[in-house]
Amino acid sequence: MAATRRKTQAVQAKIKSYHSGKLLVRLVLGCVTRVRILRRENADRTGGFLLAANHISHFDPFIISSVIGRKIDWMTMAEFFRSPAVGFLLRAVDAFPADRDRANRKTVRTAIERLKEARIVGLFPEGGIRDGARSLLEGAPLRPGASTLAHIAGVPILPCVIVGSDRLYSTRRWLPASAGRTPVWIAFGNPISHFPGLEKSEARTRIELELTAAFKNLYAELQQTFHLTSDDLPHAPQDRMSKSARRPEAFDFAQDRLRRGHPGEKPRVAPRDSSTPLLSAQNDRLQRMTAMTVDSLLCASINFLHMRHRLNGHSRAEMERYVEECERITADQYYAAPHDDNLAEALGNGHPTIRWRSPIGTKFSANNIACADFFPSERGRSAPTVFILHALMSTSPVGYRRCAEHFNELGWNACFVQLPYHYSRVPRGYWNGELAITCNLIRNAEGLRQGVTELRQLISALRERGSGEFGVLATSYGAWIGALLAIVERDLRFVALMAPIVNIEHAIWQSPAARCIRRELRRANIEASLVARHFHLSSPIHNMPLCDPARVLFAAGEFDSIAPLEQLEAIQQKWRGSELLRVRQGHFGYRMLDATIARLKARGDL
Repeated sequence: MAATRRKTQAVQAKIKSYHSGKLLVRLVLGCVTRVRILRRENADRTGGFLLAANHISHFDPFIISSVIGRKIDWMTMAEFFRSPAVGFLLRAVDAFPADRDRANRKTVRTAIERLKEARIVGLFPEGGIRDGARSLLEGAPLRPGASTLAHIAGVPILPCVIVGSDRLYSTRRWLPASAGRTPVWIAFGNPISHFPGLEKSEARTRIELELTAAFKNLYAELQQTFHLTSDDLPHAPQDRMSKSARRPEAFDFAQDRLRRGHPGEKPRVAPRDSSTPLLSAQNDRLQRMTAMTVDSLLCASINFLHMRHRLNGHSRAEMERYVEECERITADQYYAAPHDDNLAEALGNGHPTIRWRSPIGTKFSANNIACADFFPSERGRSAPTVFILHALMSTSPVGYRRCAEHFNELGWNACFVQLPYHYSRVPRGYWNGELAITCNLIRNAEGLRQGVTELRQLISALRERGSGEFGVLATSYGAWIGALLAIVERDLRFVALMAPIVNIEHAIWQSPAARCIRRELRRANIEASLVARHFHLSSPIHNMPLCDPARVLFAAGEFDSIAPLEQLEAIQQKWRGSELLRVRQGHFGYRMLDATIARLKARGDL
């Protein structure tokens, strides 16, 4: 009974996430697009069915979902799930991964289960963005996956053709000065039967023939009905971007630098900036647009979760008492780590997973048990140890564990630390990491305190067991904790902080991920000046590292709106001697991890 209730609650939460995201998409795209639709009623039919659409831009699933009343479970390329944050958002709206080039049994099984539950499963049978002769609209061959799924699940396929969304790759289409909203045209065809009376191979062939014909017919109908011009028809993203792109900057390989502006003008280079210049203005716009879209959607999801947490009438008084107590102590006192004999003994037993009681108690019993997974290298205790600290609401430790294996190959022991309110420490009834950052600033601060204190306990216990060198590889929320650790720990071989939250003033009062937090704080009369009294303990940019700043590597996403580049530039300047690595992504993305590890190798830290 309890399991059924939890499943029902999870389904309801995903439906709410989907409709919240859908509302956000409508608000954003509604300002820049005007969608015209043929036979919308075909898509609002009851029962399970496959929705098969052509694919001309990354905006297609968002636009199609926004015009259909029912929820669509999109089959999404597996590479989008590599980022924990992006994967969290996709799973929150019931999207599921599919390999682009091969059939995956788990994907097929998931799709069939959902279709038999009378749900809509959306897919792009072209396997990627296509235009011209490569497109189904122009007669390119159809991949067999859709027909196979429809026949096995016993459901019809609804063909859908979208035209015009590729023009959103042009920056000017998003500008207020643009000449009106960009038109997008969508046509839904009639459902295609799964032909239950035919043999399997014959049925699939028949489905593919009818689906191919439907795409061509719908495409022709859109052109005739709306009198589309050649510019309205699908073009490659690069073509669309080139029409509004600035002239690409030339790269001088001999000088290993960008020639910017006039020939005699010297390029601006940040101190110890190890970024790689971008060669293509078109790629720049595509990456920026993708990053902005992903960051905006994920910020909306985070704000949606924050709506579950409200402050009470005593919140301001409680905050006042808390900061008064904290003002009397230093960071070293605040993050003091008591010795734990049980932890040192557990490390000596060689178990891959270590659990111990956290020195910071909370009202959630699950969160009071600290946990870390160890991945020893062949060198054993004499090898240095890297602590891997995950991002906020990280959905899976798989990627981090692969990273740990890579460090093992380099001769490092690795320790994946489960941060407060994540993984095994999630209280019942809450999402992974949901309680780590909310409008309850006292709980937020105590969570940070837990994370740093537990790390210091691990370092102390490992020293007792013979380990002498330590490094930190941390992302987002974990990087915030890693930066605070650098403030109180001297002997760290390197501290690699990817997209860290470094300025709490910005994180609370300006970040797009904290809109609901700001509303609650203002409702409780908790002003910025009161919060600022805790910055000497919780805001890295308001402090200096105890370890050598030259050992600190900041990695910033150039399109990041949550941990903006300018904030990381500011702390890199303040922590004089530290290094800044720029990566062409937003706050959420997987490029940064590879770039950071490569830079650590180049620096000689690994």
